[in-house]
Amino acid sequence: GARMTIGQRIPMRDGRLKVTGQLKFGADLRLPDLLHARLVLSPYAHGRIRAIRTERARAVPGVAAVLTAADLPWFQREPESHARALLAWERVVYYGQPVAVVLAENEAAAADGATQVEVDIDPLPVLIDPLQAMSEDAPWIWPGGRPGVRADAGAHAADIGGSEGGPSARSGNIADRAHYKRGDVTQGFREADLILEFTYRTSSVHQAYIEPHTAAAALDPATETLTLWTSTQDPFGVREEVADFLGWPENRIRVIPTPVGGGFGGKFTLLEPLVAALAVHSRRPVRLTLARQEEFLIGTPAHAAIITLKTGARRDGTLTALQARLIFDAGAFPGAPHRIAAHLLGSFYRFPHYEIEAVEVLTNKPGVGAYRAPGAPQALFALESQMDEMARQLGLDPLEFRLRNAMEEGDELPNGKRYGPIGLRACLEALREHPLWRERRKGPGEGIGLAVGGWHGGLEPAAAMCHVDRDGVVRIYTGAVDLQGTHTAMAQLAATILGVPVEQVRILQGDTDMAPYAGAAGGSKTIYTVGLAVQRAAEEARQQILRIASECLEVAPEDLEIRDGRIYVRGVPEPRMSLGEVAGLSQRFGGKFEPVVGRGSSAQTEQAPGFAAMLVRVRVDPETGHVTVREAVIAQDVGRAINPLLIEGQMHGGAAQGLGWGLWEALRYDENGVALTASFVDYALPIASEVPPIEAHIVEVPSPHGPFGARGVGEPPVVPGAAAVANAIRDALGVRITELPITAERIWNAFTAHLIEETRFQYEFGS
Repeated sequence: GARMTIGQRIPMRDGRLKVTGQLKFGADLRLPDLLHARLVLSPYAHGRIRAIRTERARAVPGVAAVLTAADLPWFQREPESHARALLAWERVVYYGQPVAVVLAENEAAAADGATQVEVDIDPLPVLIDPLQAMSEDAPWIWPGGRPGVRADAGAHAADIGGSEGGPSARSGNIADRAHYKRGDVTQGFREADLILEFTYRTSSVHQAYIEPHTAAAALDPATETLTLWTSTQDPFGVREEVADFLGWPENRIRVIPTPVGGGFGGKFTLLEPLVAALAVHSRRPVRLTLARQEEFLIGTPAHAAIITLKTGARRDGTLTALQARLIFDAGAFPGAPHRIAAHLLGSFYRFPHYEIEAVEVLTNKPGVGAYRAPGAPQALFALESQMDEMARQLGLDPLEFRLRNAMEEGDELPNGKRYGPIGLRACLEALREHPLWRERRKGPGEGIGLAVGGWHGGLEPAAAMCHVDRDGVVRIYTGAVDLQGTHTAMAQLAATILGVPVEQVRILQGDTDMAPYAGAAGGSKTIYTVGLAVQRAAEEARQQILRIASECLEVAPEDLEIRDGRIYVRGVPEPRMSLGEVAGLSQRFGGKFEPVVGRGSSAQTEQAPGFAAMLVRVRVDPETGHVTVREAVIAQDVGRAINPLLIEGQMHGGAAQGLGWGLWEALRYDENGVALTASFVDYALPIASEVPPIEAHIVEVPSPHGPFGARGVGEPPVVPGAAAVANAIRDALGVRITELPITAERIWNAFTAHLIEETRFQYEFGS
């Protein structure tokens, strides 16, 4: 059979260029006659724009224009999304919202000009706390009605339903509600021997990619078509959004994706509508690259959540009921992943009775965006902390308690669908055998914590093409952006099917004019959807090759096989023809064979949920509350590992980001809505010296629908990190921390309160 390249540890195709700094990114693009754009940001989180004075800025040498929404008619309306509010019209709704843009011949002049724009704003009341924003008497952030919904959360996961919702469910600043119910929770709590209730809080976190947003646009005066070059995860989505924004047909817009220097869900559509409008207005090419501070102020982070869980269990560890209330802070525009989070709460363990309610609340903060498994780190921090606490209070092993209640194939989800084959139990079983869990050796002040996470996986139709050339090179045409090595994995798929060395496969990523449709690179769906299209395109090309060879060799196609780019008759040791020779017969004057072109499409309708389980050992200094993560182990079900090397990279990166959620990261705002964490000095990220050695265990429970059984990989590993750390701290100190990030101060306060309570108890009741 074919030499299997599937399962081989092949380095990422553009990895060397990336680490040596040779890859050309969007900001490296040289366009003739280019204007550089710089934003002028609002110093208020909420207010009416009285005046924007631009005379001094226009006088700066090199400045070509200073524009506001008054100059660009597309912005003169209530915006329905964060991306369409990148020039404020009449009022600002978050701190840092752009109010003007300076266009100049060079970046320095643009920056100088921006400092000279004077903005006069009448402050309005600011809503920062979602609980306050929800109250009946809170002023409405959008008095004129409700803005539209961002597509990002939906692009990450298929719609998960849930009754209620839509514009009718809006009241005040509540933009959306979701509700899932099964059985009778009152009855469930009556049957419980233990009932626990906690409120968990997660912070707002930024995707913190290395490359800031960058986009350029140029109008072709001959055809009146617009070309955009942008660092995006979703070129076809950008084309649709910009066309809709400008009121143009999509065929007048071409989107050329540039390499993405980190996305994590934060690079869908942001700068592109503004940059498109600037290029159309000025009739010159325009580029806008955000400075790091702007990135923190106007990017689309994951916003905070408040999740209250009440759960019941019997003494033997059987779950009886779950009652959950989720409040997601969406910032100034709807699009929070509250529905995904609510659905996930009912998708891990068998609660016979549950009621889950989720609301999305608008506040005066930048709009929310997708961040690696949107909604899942928040939901699972709450659920896994709760499961851990129940196990401890019932005196049960936390891993066995989870195994006893874990959902599996055939179990019904809150949206009424049923699970196919899933690897939740397999991931837990992989950790059960690990020495860190089996022996649980702990030094002084140390604790060991466990948590699971998962992601149901996105769905989107996709197509791909496969050409075979005269020299035997296989060319795959795709519209999918490669964020994390998916092109390398696609090459492995095609090489395995066509029986050629992987070096002989070229992946050609086209722009929106040249490439077959592929959805956004997000939601852990690229290999599951586009990979399947690539597999089918390669299979069709293989059939064409074998048909031509069988005619030339006068052997039935099923008696032929392809190995190392050569065609053999089964059972005969010598090759008869090469792949290139066969393809060449279809590419020459007077040839009688059709050119070898395989076409493949997919429209997956069943999700392929991926699960991960994580184990951490921490040391806590009781005097300072400082936490050191000593080691981490993560087991993840990937269906079928097409490239274990790149999968381990995803697992390491996800685990590190999960620890970031748990211990360090938070965007903070003062009571006036001013961002206090607008630089890497103030926004704490996990650094190399703080991320422990991470041991990755790949689990394979094949998906019936993915290429060769593969599932999505990118999202699951981020999900369990925060809960695993919280559970390890509980193991070390005996205190339950319910708020992220778990800072030294929070630990010290909780531990001190715990000691005072213990001392009081001993004093009153005797030890």
